[in-house]
Amino acid sequence: MTARSRFIAAAFDHGQIPTIACFNSATADLGVDFDRLLAVLQTFVDDHFVPVWGTPAKLVKATTFRKDAWALAFLDDADVANALGYHDLTPDGLPLSKVFVKSTLAVGQKVSVTACHELAEMLVDPAINLAATGPGNVFYAYETADAVEEIEFSISGIAMSDFVYPAWFEGFRKPGSAQFDHEKKVTRPFQILSGGYMSVFKDGQWTQIFGSPAKAKRFAREDRRGHRSTYRGRTRRMRASRRLR
Repeated sequence: MTARSRFIAAAFDHGQIPTIACFNSATADLGVDFDRLLAVLQTFVDDHFVPVWGTPAKLVKATTFRKDAWALAFLDDADVANALGYHDLTPDGLPLSKVFVKSTLAVGQKVSVTACHELAEMLVDPAINLAATGPGNVFYAYETADAVEEIEFSISGIAMSDFVYPAWFEGFRKPGSAQFDHEKKVTRPFQILSGGYMSVFKDGQWTQIFGSPAKAKRFAREDRRGHRSTYRGRTRRMRASRRLR
């Protein structure tokens, strides 16, 4: 048994290493070779994310959903997702994340960063139901990339998303006492960078708070349909209505 596998068993203990079927149904150019992107995303998981969060996964290239596998689907936009008739779970009722290629490019973002962002958040909170108590007894969604979502780093020349560390959700940490995100831009728990936001539960409902007024304006212009955050606090459909075709 390797040191890493011992660490994983002690850290998060999901009790499984999910296979994630990754398929590209977008007509728009991703801006990066799909095979190369998947290889880099696997490196991201293995070398950067697992040592922190203890959530391993095996990414496989696919053409559609696979039985008993989670999924990472690349689609043109939310309208396409609705037309193809599936929602926030695979046909087997397993976790699914969607990367909307045209929507991502329309707001000047990189598909690789969006894919990394969605993958990281699915691994830590696959059921979209975890939260931590933050300042003022407000519940912060257990999303690992939203607070730092406009910060990037590179793996083999492909941009990846920054992500927060577990210490970010631990209010007892003093400023500067721990590493709070991969790129070391965050200095204290629950800090939201100027280009970030977070879903929070307060006054009986889920809403968003932003790192800056400029981010709030950019957020308002985005098409957020079909994103993980839109399912926060909702009863999830247990099965998709039909498979992608």
